[in-house]
Amino acid sequence: MGVTKRDRTGRIATRARRAWAIVAIQVVAAAYFLIDGIADIVAEARHGITAEVATECLIAAALVLGVVMGARHAQSLMREARRADHVSRAARGAMSALIEDQFRAWDLSRAEAEVALFILKGCSIAEIAQMRAAAEGTVRSQLSQVYEKAGVRNQAALLAVFIDPLLDPLLPPN
Repeated sequence: MGVTKRDRTGRIATRARRAWAIVAIQVVAAAYFLIDGIADIVAEARHGITAEVATECLIAAALVLGVVMGARHAQSLMREARRADHVSRAARGAMSALIEDQFRAWDLSRAEAEVALFILKGCSIAEIAQMRAAAEGTVRSQLSQVYEKAGVRNQAALLAVFIDPLLDPLLPPN
């Protein structure tokens, strides 16, 4: 039906593992070039360091700097993902509270609220009937009660009751 919390958490975790795997590969490469550069400096210290060895060491240092910057960037992305997940959870909680409050204001029965929630999620009458182990006629009857109590005529209008207030601030002023 939609993306679940487990799906989002799994994707974030997968992205984090990939980012840290890239950093680990960079660490190995940087360590190799750094050790090679130090070995070259030690070997050539008696005769003077050549431009080639100095360049290799400079590149190794740049690679180490890139690894540090990459690791910091990966940490920053992970913090940002955690913040976004936190905001998303808060918004979902606020939306749930808004829906529950509106259902109470309409004085929906438990069954009507269940049907209304499934309709808001985009389920068909047949799907709702199957999930609730009820006859389609029962679901239709409960849904017509929901529409009547909400003062709407169809699924789109019911959804608009909850979506319009969220979109109003995005509309340009008249």
